[in-house]
Amino acid sequence: MISRIDLRGDALPEGAALRDLLPRADFDVEAALSKVRPICEDVRHRGTAALIDYASMFDGVKLDRVRVPAEALTRALEVLDPAVRAALEESIRRARIVHRAQRRAEHTTQVVPGGKVSEKWVPVSRVGLYAPGGRAVYPSSVIMNVVPAQEAGVASIALASPPQREFDGLPHPTILAACALLGIDDVYAVGGAQAVAMFAYGTTGPDGCPPADMVTGPGNIWVTAAKRYFAGRIGIDTEAGPTEIAILADATADPVHVASDLISQAEHDPLAAAVLVTDSVELADAVERELAPQTAATKHVEERIAPALAGKQSAIVLVDGVEEGLRVVDAYGAEHLEVQTADAAGIAARVRNAGAIFVGPYAPVSLGDYCAGSNHVLPTGGCACHSSGLSVQSFLRGIHIVDYTRDALADVAHHVVTLAEAEDLPAHGAAVKARFGWKLPSRRPTGEVPVA
Repeated sequence: MISRIDLRGDALPEGAALRDLLPRADFDVEAALSKVRPICEDVRHRGTAALIDYASMFDGVKLDRVRVPAEALTRALEVLDPAVRAALEESIRRARIVHRAQRRAEHTTQVVPGGKVSEKWVPVSRVGLYAPGGRAVYPSSVIMNVVPAQEAGVASIALASPPQREFDGLPHPTILAACALLGIDDVYAVGGAQAVAMFAYGTTGPDGCPPADMVTGPGNIWVTAAKRYFAGRIGIDTEAGPTEIAILADATADPVHVASDLISQAEHDPLAAAVLVTDSVELADAVERELAPQTAATKHVEERIAPALAGKQSAIVLVDGVEEGLRVVDAYGAEHLEVQTADAAGIAARVRNAGAIFVGPYAPVSLGDYCAGSNHVLPTGGCACHSSGLSVQSFLRGIHIVDYTRDALADVAHHVVTLAEAEDLPAHGAAVKARFGWKLPSRRPTGEVPVA
């Protein structure tokens, strides 16, 4: 059901050589670009009419409009299962606690007497958020996108999710109910690359969608390819690939827990990655024994879980010790990393590359997906070595404000002129000289005091 990679015995290679030994799904975003490009440009030129045509082509629904009416949002919340509503409300509450603490304060640094640099944090004006609606429904992704944007102070928030045939062309009602709970009423029944194009270009008309400055949220390869296509025109969070879990475990880990956590991520998609890194052959054997009965008792076995566990992206990786295992998981850079070792907190503190880290037997990835308070929109495909998960910071821009007096500029003017001339950019230096009446062609000797 799941393959093994044995890295015991020899010294582990460094850097890319180690990464190349580890399992990873095939996810060719570049190849998908050629297919999403005409879709995106069609939306640019035909707007809502193109969105309606693609809803028919890709989602099998005939729409008259793509904007979700306010009464549909209200109705979805009214009929929501009370237990689901309570769970969503608790998820929102915990996410707000964590994300509110991420807010950035403005500050001023006095560099020299009369010279200061301040930094203010300004939210983007409008964001388009994407909530997937393919193999599963993800109201949790609505929460994980909306809450940090709201806590950042984004004034205009729109959300798109694919139309569903069984719900008269509207997005899934639980998605709509989550929007209503969060106070989001700018909602569109649009999926895939065309949703990203709608946010990037905007559409006109009575149900038009104004263009957004940024698009965030997980999606399939077509959504990811569209994000790449529009990079530079709009801000994006990340190019999300298939979901991943890596578990670093030793002989103290419970194989029942480990197997269930691997299965929980395999449940997302046939390309989902489930990786166990361990120095215990006994644990590896026990986990393999657990996978079969647990998988057999689970929904979505044939279409998702079994192919995900058997795919090239999933494996049990055997290492000589926990230290070697730490090197392996750092090289892998998992979206979700569980640490189930004797000193789980100590090992977790030393991890450098992971989207989110889950410590010990009672912090499964499932907790982070819904109710830990952390964000589950995380870097995939090894991008955790350079990128972070979605946060309040994702929606903020830091702007420096430079405020110098005449005397403060005079004190450093000769350095500015010297560096400008060293870079063969004399006009840069001239802009400073002009403020003090220096003769522009001359080169100021070191230590010369400017004359007004």
